Formats: sequence, structure tokens, C-alpha cells
Amino acid sequence: MSARAKRELGQHFLVDENILRVIERLAELSSADVVLEIGPGRGILTRFLAERVAFVHAVEVDRSLESFLPTSENVRLHWGDALALDLGALDPPPRKLVANLPYNVATPIVVESLDGLPEIESWCVMVQREVADRFFAQPRTKAYGAVSVLVQLATERTGWHPVTREVFRPRPNVDSALIAFRRTEMPADWGALKRVVEAGFAHRRKTLPNSIALSGVASRERAEQALRTLGRDPAARAEELDPAEFVALADAL
Repeated sequence: MSARAKRELGQHFLVDENILRVIERLAELSSADVVLEIGPGRGILTRFLAERVAFVHAVEVDRSLESFLPTSENVRLHWGDALALDLGALDPPPRKLVANLPYNVATPIVVESLDGLPEIESWCVMVQREVADRFFAQPRTKAYGAVSVLVQLATERTGWHPVTREVFRPRPNVDSALIAFRRTEMPADWGALKRVVEAGFAHRRKTLPNSIALSGVASRERAEQALRTLGRDPAARAEELDPAEFVALADAL
């Protein structure tokens, strides 16, 4: 029996069980864990998790994969788009997100889980290598962007492991990586901060005040004054500010 991966869903199924041991180590799995897995595919990771943790919530949008997924008592399948489902209502609430994330939704799933799933304490996710690099990129680098700022303001990296293309079927045209991180204390008023960060990077060729103004978050003049308060050039660009400076910027706006 086989199921063909659907390109439009960003599917690349795990087929190499050796990588599961790396996931186990980076995710620091224990018998008491309640885990959220998004995009279980043919269930190779789902079965591995079910044998080692207390409970697995597996979220899958593709019903054609139902016959591949385990039906054990400690696995509950949830059908639908992970970005549309109310994952905050899962019971028991998951404390870890461990998944081979579909390529096309990996970044929004991680970003939305930062505040949308406050019970999640740690993440261990398989993503495209460039996405993994982006999560903890440094200011003034090409990979640094809004997702870098948000992830770094809410978490700290605990592990990283390169993944060859041979562990997937179909074999992807890009490199992948496992990246693990755990929650730290999030800044107050996350919603307002997120709007400022996303507005700052929305127009990367513009100065930060112009980008913020074009996004409708604050006037250019107000943003320039906020940068002066930080001791920054009012013509600075978003990629020049570190995550802590974005917190100060949001407070000053």
C-alpha cells in the first residue's frame, strides 16, 4: 500500500527510521509527555512517539492517509488545517510540538504557536534548512527577518541537526534540518509587538519608519522619534535592530 505525496500540501514523508533517534534526543522525549504532531504523513514518527510518550495529538489535513496512521489508545487524530483548527482546545494539552512540518506551512505554524499555544514548552521540528537558519539568524544577515525576531523573543535554541534529502520520499530539492528550541519568558503585549515587528520587515527596501508607516502601525515621524529614543539612526532599517531593540521600539511607539 502506498500514498503519493501531494506537492500542493508540502508533503515529504519520512522513510529513514535512523532520524527518529535524533528527534528523540533533541525533543528530550519522556514517558509523561503530551505531544502535538502536525503533518504525520504515513505515521512513521507518530508510531515512534506513541511508543515513548503518554499521548500524541496528530493533526493531518490529508484524509487519504488515514489508513497509514496508528489507532492506538494514546493517539488521537485531528483532521483539518492546523492553522484553522482550535489547537488550543486540545485535551490533554500538548506540552511539546514534535513534527516533520509540511514545507508550505512550517513558518506560520511555528510563529502562530508562540502565542496561540501557550501550553507548548518546547519544539523539535523538521523544516527546510533555510527556514531553520532563519529562526535564529542574527541581525544584518540575509536570513534575519520578522520570524527571527519573534522566535528569538519567545524561545531559545537547544539543538540543531542537518538532515539529508535521502530520509524523505519523495526526495526534496532542498536541504532540511531538525531544530529544537524551548520557551522563555515572552514580552508583554505580544500582539502589539508582533504587529510592529511584522510591519518593520514588510517593506525591506524601505527604512524602518517608512515600512511601519506604510503598514499603518504608526506615522513615520513617530517611528523616527522612537528610534532616536533608542539611540538609533531614524533612517535605520529593520534588519539592523536586534530582538530586544524591537521590544523597546514597540514600547516607544
